[in-house]
Amino acid sequence: MIGVLLAAGVGSRLRPHTADRPKCLLDIGGNTLLERTLRAFGAAGIDECVVVTGYLHRMIEEAAASYHLPLRVRFANNELYETTNNNYSLWLAGRVTADSGILMMDADILFEPRLLNTLIDSPYPDALIIREGKMGKEEIKVELDGGRVRRIGKEIDPPRAAGESIGIEKFSPKTACSLFSILDRRKDRYEFYEASFQELIDQGADLRTVSSGTMACMEIDTPEDLQEARILARSISA
Repeated sequence: MIGVLLAAGVGSRLRPHTADRPKCLLDIGGNTLLERTLRAFGAAGIDECVVVTGYLHRMIEEAAASYHLPLRVRFANNELYETTNNNYSLWLAGRVTADSGILMMDADILFEPRLLNTLIDSPYPDALIIREGKMGKEEIKVELDGGRVRRIGKEIDPPRAAGESIGIEKFSPKTACSLFSILDRRKDRYEFYEASFQELIDQGADLRTVSSGTMACMEIDTPEDLQEARILARSISA
């Protein structure tokens, strides 16, 4: 299984914090999000990771090289990061990961490292992490049908949702291959990669969910999120 980390975005909602650095290089409790995530990959048994960069990509490459990580890190640069969405970045990763299973996530998530083991060790070949709780219009929500993911997206009515997808997923080699075939057709659409997940589901993929339970995890999009994450990080080992 290969790790895929999507870190191409500008992080415009976090300005001025991201005016001179990518979001994944923000300091969260004494460590960058990038270092925290890559070390969590290594601790979970992932020995190779593809990081898709874009905005200020050289800074990410140099930072990763300075961490002396226990895994091999490769890079795929999304030169069109200003005009594409994360579906394009994920498609770029597919050109590098070949026929491998993947453990993928966005680079703006603070989480307890053991959450990755919970997902990897789950009995489902294809699954994503959800967080239960209050949800609104902006969250990527997940609707279930007998345990199987039926729908995923922002447009789902919150009362129908089992939880929020926080942006951490695993796919078996077969399903990853199908996903990247879909992305190959949809990559030029300005949309979130969950739209390709939905097409995968509609084709019959048995995508399941794994609850984050009491394990801390959050996406960092705004200055308020950043402040909350820096407090939360005190309870999470780097």
